[in-house]
Amino acid sequence: MSEVLFVIGTVIHIYSFILLGRVLMSWIPMFTNRPLDPSNPLVKILLDVTEPVLAPLRRYLMIGMIDLSPLVALIGLQILGNAILSSA
Repeated sequence: MSEVLFVIGTVIHIYSFILLGRVLMSWIPMFTNRPLDPSNPLVKILLDVTEPVLAPLRRYLMIGMIDLSPLVALIGLQILGNAILSSA
């Protein structure tokens, strides 16, 4: 059972890095003055993998133009992942 919890905790931590990649990717247009190409495979994968978690949070965590959903998701995933790994 502890091996299963270890794998789940590890997957949660890997997903946190994927989510961080999505956040960093969203900053690229700010520095390059060009929008992201949605047909780029990396952009498409990051959007497809992270949007199911961020979309429900975004409904409640938008303050004006500021989207706090990635921050809340990252904190929640870190807490969940650490709790699972500490019990494994």
